[in-house]
Amino acid sequence: MDDKAKLTELIQPHLNDGQLYIVAIQVAGRQGGHIKVTVLLDSDMGITIDECAQVSRKLGGEMDELNFFGESPFTLEVSSPGVDFPLTFPRQFVRNLGRQLVVTLEDGTTRKGTLESVSDNHIVLTIEPAKKGKSKKKKETDLTSEPVPAGPTPIPFEQIKKATVEISFK
Repeated sequence: MDDKAKLTELIQPHLNDGQLYIVAIQVAGRQGGHIKVTVLLDSDMGITIDECAQVSRKLGGEMDELNFFGESPFTLEVSSPGVDFPLTFPRQFVRNLGRQLVVTLEDGTTRKGTLESVSDNHIVLTIEPAKKGKSKKKKETDLTSEPVPAGPTPIPFEQIKKATVEISFK
């Protein structure tokens, strides 16, 4: 079992009966040197600094007790993923209903729209129709490329390579 799997197992009892969930665990550094462990947590209602601190104290104490990395010193950071971190779980999509998303599909195409709904196997984005350009080059490009769908568009989770919330300061 690798360090991430061991950490996942160790942190489970501190997730408030599934209220909190693990978004990502990163272990950087090397055995014998300084190691940095980053645990990103979230919940359906968002996560507070106090919740992160509480989990950090408990997990850090257990890691010290178990001598998790042997004699190697480590730093433990427990935080929320932040707004720029990609959405990876259906629970995260539900929390962002009504927001603008930028979704990169497995085939490399990008869809941008408002997240309207989330089901067990797909999301629905309302994509704004593309604005028509007046130049001849633009028209020629439009004829050769596949048209971007407009309106409510279902996107299966297995086709999503990356999805992020688009931040708007309007």
